[in-house]
Amino acid sequence: MSFGILEQALRTLKAETHNLSFVQQRTPKTVNRWFKWLAPGLLVKRWMLMSLGGVLLTALGVAIWVGLTPIYRLIELASDLLSALARVFPNSISGPLAIAGGLFLLFWGQTRTVGSIAEVLKPERDEELVDLLMAHRRLNRGPRIVVVGGGTGLSTLLRGLKVYSANITAVVTVADDGGSSGRLRRELGTIPPGDIRNCVAALADEEKLLTELFQYRFPAGSGLSGHSFGNLFLAAMSEITGDFERAIAASSKVLAVRGRVLPATLSDVRLWAEMEDGRFIEGESNIPEAKGKIVRVGCIPENPPALPAALKAIEEADFIILGPGSLYTSVIPNLLVPEIRDAISRSRAPRIYVCNIMTQPGETEGYSVSDHIRAIDRVWDRGTETATSPPRLFDAVVVHGRVPSAQTLIRYAQENSHPVFLDREAVIRSGRRVILANIMHEDPGTGYVRHDSPRLARVLLRWYDSARGSKN
Repeated sequence: MSFGILEQALRTLKAETHNLSFVQQRTPKTVNRWFKWLAPGLLVKRWMLMSLGGVLLTALGVAIWVGLTPIYRLIELASDLLSALARVFPNSISGPLAIAGGLFLLFWGQTRTVGSIAEVLKPERDEELVDLLMAHRRLNRGPRIVVVGGGTGLSTLLRGLKVYSANITAVVTVADDGGSSGRLRRELGTIPPGDIRNCVAALADEEKLLTELFQYRFPAGSGLSGHSFGNLFLAAMSEITGDFERAIAASSKVLAVRGRVLPATLSDVRLWAEMEDGRFIEGESNIPEAKGKIVRVGCIPENPPALPAALKAIEEADFIILGPGSLYTSVIPNLLVPEIRDAISRSRAPRIYVCNIMTQPGETEGYSVSDHIRAIDRVWDRGTETATSPPRLFDAVVVHGRVPSAQTLIRYAQENSHPVFLDREAVIRSGRRVILANIMHEDPGTGYVRHDSPRLARVLLRWYDSARGSKN
């Protein structure tokens, strides 16, 4: 109850502040808004002029249809009226007055029309309709970006990329078998929705609220305890639509998602890893817990079919990004789908890999940047039986270039995790370009290190522009 009262008070204060600001800045904002409507590319001015032309053409057509007589009389009446006005008011006064009156009526009518549309489209939003329209046009003209991965790393990247383009496709691993996703997978036989849920929330317009809603876990309740609302939502949509792919598409429409989220495959994929000591570990959630050095990874079934929509997105992509995310349990599982990795290797679009900032216990302990690259290359080489120098899956690698704080290093060292070392010469020998940038965000509350969404997106788009320019 107290939270509701506080929220209502904040909204009232915000409304009063907004009204005061509006009174103080009304004229400049109004003028600026109408100049925005004249910006090129909005596809508004041409339709306004076409509407005006339609009114004039309709009036002319009616006059012609009834035998032209009325139009002659109208012309004669208008001539007499203009002559009478000219005798009272000189042409230098009456002409501009008539023009001003006509423009005022046209302007007033268009203002009321746009205002009525705006009230329907954005009843509770502060942005002007023209700003939303300009942003919509800009985002729809953005590059077609395909991001391949899973886990929190993928959703972190998507939050930054959605500012630059609405043509984003996230190809997500479906090997998760732990937590709420694993329970739904075992009990309902559905595709594990956890990683997909995170990506849908990250691409939604109202991301903060939806993230809190989708990540909410029921603390108690028979059968509900431990489940996240987002996982249950996607599972329910899958039952309603009869297909997991359609469930994601329907959920994306309901949540106004900017882009698409697609599973790499609809097969019931189980991940396995062979350890250096000979152990064979099955299950995505069990691999990091095995605490050993991974030699090889695979999946059951061995060659799952790719989702056709994911293949089409890769084939039509302007830009392909691998990672960030857990190397063996988020990034590589997508490449275990042969059609996915073949489509990436055939693509002529710029392709880049985002390397992790810290090593991950149970997966990449002691790994350098080149070790991450070799692990991905081994998956591709294993599926290539002929070519002596097979095509690479990516052309460059993004590496964080700043050391975390001492407190963060100590905290991670206690978990046997350390910054991923950049062995530049080995990376260059692999044929990849190194993109070194400050793309880290340190959470002072938790002490965890994550990629900084805006910075990482800017670095990737800057490299994409340069790579595209060099190819042209």
